[in-house]
Amino acid sequence: MRQLLVFSWPLFLSNILQVVYNMVDMVIVGNKYGKVGLSAVSVGGDVTNFLTFLVIGFANAGQVIIARYIGQGRRDKLSGFVGTMSAFLITCAAVLSIAGLIFRTQILALMNTPHDAFSGAMAYSTVCMSGLVFIYGYNIVSAILRGMGDSKHPFIFISIAAVMNLVLDVVFIQLLDMGPFGAALATVISQATSFFFCTVFLVKHRHRFELKFALGDFTHWSGEMLADLIKLGTPMAIKSASVQVSKLFVNSWINSYGTAVSGFAGIANKISSISNLVSAAMNTAGSSMMGQNLAAKRYDRAIGIMRSLAVVTLSVATAVSVLLVLFPDYIFRIFTKDAEVLALGGSYVPIAVLLFFGSALRAVMNALINGSGNTAVNFATAILDGIVMRIGLATLFGLALGMRHYGFWLGDALAGFTPFWVGLIFYFTGKWKKENKL
Repeated sequence: MRQLLVFSWPLFLSNILQVVYNMVDMVIVGNKYGKVGLSAVSVGGDVTNFLTFLVIGFANAGQVIIARYIGQGRRDKLSGFVGTMSAFLITCAAVLSIAGLIFRTQILALMNTPHDAFSGAMAYSTVCMSGLVFIYGYNIVSAILRGMGDSKHPFIFISIAAVMNLVLDVVFIQLLDMGPFGAALATVISQATSFFFCTVFLVKHRHRFELKFALGDFTHWSGEMLADLIKLGTPMAIKSASVQVSKLFVNSWINSYGTAVSGFAGIANKISSISNLVSAAMNTAGSSMMGQNLAAKRYDRAIGIMRSLAVVTLSVATAVSVLLVLFPDYIFRIFTKDAEVLALGGSYVPIAVLLFFGSALRAVMNALINGSGNTAVNFATAILDGIVMRIGLATLFGLALGMRHYGFWLGDALAGFTPFWVGLIFYFTGKWKKENKL
């Protein structure tokens, strides 16, 4: 427990800052421009988040592979792998950025973006798509550091970005009245700065991490290492993509119910991101620790890690749920004073509680699945979570049972428990103890 908390604490703080970082845009825009501004940033944020599915999946996979190299005592592999992974993902970012810019109008149309929020959503999406390489870059370098057991410095660099984003939001939105365009510009500039500092730190301290990479490691990719990354990263990327696609599907229908509902969807997404604060930190820390201990065949420690994860995540889920149940109006009013938007909040509280506990249980089993390096179980979880359950349940409650936007939110929340059930079965089969060669 102590080791888990020491490693995960900076990750948790990083996630808090990441949420605050993204929430600042919503709060400042929502209070200045009302439901139209909320809707524009909400839709633009959904599109941007979807384009990050590759870096989320492959960076997490890279982190696990690095941890397994260290657990197996194969540090000589680190430099080549870091170069191959970094160059591959930066190339992916460039391709996705270009594709997004070409098809951004069609994407926003598919999202059923409300007419009065369309221009703001377009401005927000365009800026974020143009700066996608910086978002990818920061996540790559952070994954490298975390895979090697350093969770403190990614926190420091995201702290710099969070403070800068807040300052730039005030300047661009409050002082210069740049609207959603200014919010996106503040985000991209902050991400670029964080990426720069993170990269400089890694290069400067490469010997401390036993990294001896040269330019050739980035230009001449290792086919074997790329194959390992793709083998483990593809299911994780599919998991991320399927969840993001399902969220786009859900939010597309939600946007069709009007600007007020679309605006509250942005608030709901931030509540959802709060549910992932501890979960994501524990998932990341647990995956690295699980990867190293399973590679070293320390199964007793792996079980201890899972137990500690459950204690922390469920305790926090309970505490946050109590706060939201007792003080919903105070929390929702942080984002906007628009009465039409706030009227939707009361019925959303039980759904948020489901999100909190689904996220808590998901972290425990995702750490086991990711740390084991089992690609088949990762793939199965991706399909069940993102496609079958999330879209299926959202459609059932939202359309078939006529619950409208609340039904889509409910289906999304219930689908969040899927990784827990899959992981539970995986645990009792004992297959997580079998070595998966990478």
